[in-house]
Amino acid sequence: MHYATKIDDSKAVTPSTYEGHSSGYRQQTLITRATGSPHMTLSVGHLDAGGYVEPALHSFEFSIYVFSGSLAVTTLGQTTLLDADHGMAVPLGTTYSLRSIDGPVKWLQMASPAELDDGRRQDTFFSGETLVESRPEPPDMRDPRNQNAVRFDSESMDLRRLAGGSDVNAPTVSPSMATALLAYSGISVKMLIDQQVGAQLHTMFVVDYQPTAIAHPHDHPFEEAYVFIEGDVHALVDGEAVVLHPGDVLWAGVGADHGFENRGSGLVRWIEVQAPQPPARHSYRFSREWEHLAAKLEHQE
Repeated sequence: MHYATKIDDSKAVTPSTYEGHSSGYRQQTLITRATGSPHMTLSVGHLDAGGYVEPALHSFEFSIYVFSGSLAVTTLGQTTLLDADHGMAVPLGTTYSLRSIDGPVKWLQMASPAELDDGRRQDTFFSGETLVESRPEPPDMRDPRNQNAVRFDSESMDLRRLAGGSDVNAPTVSPSMATALLAYSGISVKMLIDQQVGAQLHTMFVVDYQPTAIAHPHDHPFEEAYVFIEGDVHALVDGEAVVLHPGDVLWAGVGADHGFENRGSGLVRWIEVQAPQPPARHSYRFSREWEHLAAKLEHQE
């Protein structure tokens, strides 16, 4: 089972739950229970200039990746400034608040498990605490007290640059192996959100496909969603051939076979989320390996 949609800012509305508890807040829901996903709610959030969300907490965990603008996130007694390409994980049951800084803000938000929509149970609670107005500070990625904030740097995907080493004195760089780049067969993966920053139920990362890079059809014992942000990619999803463009969003449920190929001359990039978090083993099932086994066994008969 899979589902495709597009980011469309005109479809962002204020969720009824947040009415009276926010100002200038809107949300476009992309993936949720209504689209077939029990494990994730993927959305795009908006705050107008001067907008805010009052202190709240949820029975799900979520993460934020800022597309544009500057977002102040107050949680656990600290206010953090998230500029474009910064992100943060907010653990389940943790009180937080949001404010726009110096203009409107737009961000990707991933929640797991999926937000409740059955009308019987509540998953969002407003604590009634006072909204913090202090000027936020940008996160220092080298500071071990930074437990939840992350930053994506496009240069971190450049293998030629990484081969020469990086400046560990830069406040935007973590020297940890947890932030290392995974690269194989023209595909690069940069982790943003996982257990290292407090997420237990989902992951978020950036994927690059160089020209001619290909991932053959496979499936997973977990759900995935892809938010395409650069280049066009050819995909085969449940046997259906599609071409995905920037702004497109694809969700693949458990067992939905999918593969991607960059047939162009430029880079393809997307933000990917997974829920639940992948198991330590057997997180990929490649179709061609099992087809090879079937043919091999048939030949032996």
